[in-house]
Amino acid sequence: MARLKDTYEKKVIFELMETFGYKNKMDVPRLIKIVVNVGAGEMAHQKDLIEPLQKEIAAITGQKPALTKSRKSISNFKIRDGAPVGYKVTLRKVRMYEFLDRLINFVIPRIRDFRGVSNTAFDQHGNYTLGIKEQTIFPELELDKVPMTHGMDISFVTTAKTKEEGKALLKCFGMPFTKK
Repeated sequence: MARLKDTYEKKVIFELMETFGYKNKMDVPRLIKIVVNVGAGEMAHQKDLIEPLQKEIAAITGQKPALTKSRKSISNFKIRDGAPVGYKVTLRKVRMYEFLDRLINFVIPRIRDFRGVSNTAFDQHGNYTLGIKEQTIFPELELDKVPMTHGMDISFVTTAKTKEEGKALLKCFGMPFTKK
């Protein structure tokens, strides 16, 4: 069993029940999925950069990413209908908890001048989106094989009903939020 899943079942559930006054374990917010999204940007026009991008995301997440294609043509961005615009991976269950564990304990501390993740990136339903500027902070990547640096969005989808519940859930997992 993944370490964070075990922590959730033995510790986090009871902490959140006490904090928010839930009567039932099933009322406690939980993590449903983590979605890692990478937009290809300028790399979409260069076929030789799309393949390494897929391999990088697969190495980071441990799962093969799905190619996302544009739904309509946008002339200002030189995008045609059906052109590749990025990759996404949806992690669930054990892989989700293992990725979250690696992200919190190994990757986020490697961010240069890190002071904590933003408190304001929650939506109304307690879901959190974290933007990362460079993929080179992931230890799974070989830096000499990375053709171009790019960013990614990591979305944490929860069953929380409010921002406070979502933040408390991620804080119990060890997410380092800023003090403000």
